[in-house]
Amino acid sequence: MLLIYLGLAVFIIGGIGFLITAFKNSILWGLGCLLLYPVSIIFLILNWNDAKNPFLLQLLGIGIMLVGSVFSSPTHI
Repeated sequence: MLLIYLGLAVFIIGGIGFLITAFKNSILWGLGCLLLYPVSIIFLILNWNDAKNPFLLQLLGIGIMLVGSVFSSPTHI
């Protein structure tokens, strides 16, 4: 269960970093990423060099959550 919470924390930190990167680029990118998810994908593609680290941090958080959910699920044999 601890891994799930750790992964969630890493995912949230990556998301906040992604928003900070978008707002540093321009206020419109930041608001678009905050309010509309498809804008985040477009921002990621167009600004890969700036946004790759927070995005990869989010992917790491998802991976940690998946591993935590596999280990915490009850096994029925």
